Amino acid sequence: MFIPEDVQAEELGAEARQELRGLPKTLADEVARNLVMIGRTVDEDPELAYKYAKVALRLASRVAAVREAAGIAAYMAGAYAEALSELRAARRMTGSSEHWAVMADCERGLGRPERALQMAGADEVKELDKAAQIELRIVAAGARRDLDQLDAAVVTLQVPELNSASTNPWVARLRFAYADALAAAGRDDEARDWFGRAAEADTTGETGAAERVAELDGLDFTDALDPDAEDDEVDDDEVDVDIEDSAAEAVEFEGDAETEVETETETDSDDDEDSVVGDVKD
Repeated sequence: MFIPEDVQAEELGAEARQELRGLPKTLADEVARNLVMIGRTVDEDPELAYKYAKVALRLASRVAAVREAAGIAAYMAGAYAEALSELRAARRMTGSSEHWAVMADCERGLGRPERALQMAGADEVKELDKAAQIELRIVAAGARRDLDQLDAAVVTLQVPELNSASTNPWVARLRFAYADALAAAGRDDEARDWFGRAAEADTTGETGAAERVAELDGLDFTDALDPDAEDDEVDDDEVDVDIEDSAAEAVEFEGDAETEVETETETDSDDDEDSVVGDVKD
């Protein structure tokens, strides 16, 4: 894989570089440069990022940072089985459940929403920070929709954090997911209000909430951006809803799916790890 000359191993984060110290310096630098390329390309070209991840895996499959980066790249590329395998391997190596929500979403991607719901009710959830817990709740709501439980998906997202004044990106993502669940349940008026609130919180335009507002208003998005268009700003006082703690408690990620997650039987053996890498082709 071609790596531009300006890509330097020193660009890699200190923690990941520390993990590579057990490798010969030349090899460590090569792995580091591939990891840097994953970071540079994963958002714009996840398929390319995954190719760099495969190279890094071939070179250093026993490094947790490599397995983690490969898992994320595979997930972004839609290779859910590979992503789940790599993230499980990274978790065995580090003991961290940081990517638990991504792993649950991989289960959804593999057509196993019941397993995603079981993961949403697992003890590992307590180890997650607020952002990861919100992401997992969004995944759980998606799993409910996969199972055609549209009202349950709405309730899953009825949490006090919807009204958070925080500027963290998860606020916009949570509001967008709630609005989308409302729309799927046929509650278009409420959905329009919450898409508006998601757009207010989405300072980077990541969610596309503004486009959804325009769509529900029957406008082209370019029309919605017209300064001469009628001002239809969302009033927080009008759209604020009463979200009781009991609603949140009703969905404690109980994981009441019809089938239980099979106990992971994977081991840390070199043979297992080598088999994962061996299945990956350039």
